Amino acid sequence: MISVRDLTKKIGRQEILRGVNLEVNPGETAVIVGRSGGGKSVLLKHIIGLMKPTSGDVLVENESIVPLGERQLASIRKKVGILFQSGALFDSMTVEDNLAFPLREAGEKDPKVLRGKITEALEVMNLQGQEKKMPESLSGGMKKRVGLARAIISNPASILYDEPTSGLDPVVADSINHLIRRMQHRFKVTSIVVTHDMKTAFHVGDQIAYLHEGRIYFHGSPGEFRASEDPLIQDFILGRSRDTE
Repeated sequence: MISVRDLTKKIGRQEILRGVNLEVNPGETAVIVGRSGGGKSVLLKHIIGLMKPTSGDVLVENESIVPLGERQLASIRKKVGILFQSGALFDSMTVEDNLAFPLREAGEKDPKVLRGKITEALEVMNLQGQEKKMPESLSGGMKKRVGLARAIISNPASILYDEPTSGLDPVVADSINHLIRRMQHRFKVTSIVVTHDMKTAFHVGDQIAYLHEGRIYFHGSPGEFRASEDPLIQDFILGRSRDTE
């Protein structure tokens, strides 16, 4: 579904990505973990064409997206739903209008079709009855759920999650993790989850890629990642610093 090949990215003199390779099969959830500032979000932006690599390639359903212009990328992005870290809802729109936005952008005008898809998406997220609320009246967890509802409403083949549990308390974060798994099982979507939350990584991932110093340092199953005796990996899992006072 998604293939990243020898991807490099330089910004000025800084080398952010140094030859990243990643394959995500249809229906699979890949989790990308790594320290803050390590290039996880930069990699995610390359996968949807928001950034162009210095070298290397990104393929979505065997089509290279690197040479595509914005108009051509629009058709690719219809296949990919995105849950941004903040939820990225339009503050001036109700929940209902936020969900309808991508459908209207795609040309859907039938009120009955719009209403049906909005109702279904809200039911999946357990948000029935929230249609008329404004984002300012929603909790952080509810905003993430509405953002996820908007990400799936166009039935994308894949969903990208940027720090889906960031800023949430443990109970709400756990509910988001369950929703990510539910999306995979119910809609058979291919997912990439960028996170530094190891509970999320172990809960939702079929594979884990540990991005370190611009390269994939580890790639394997959650069980293999947890069982690794590599000090660098164990320090990351345990949140252990080697700094001394």
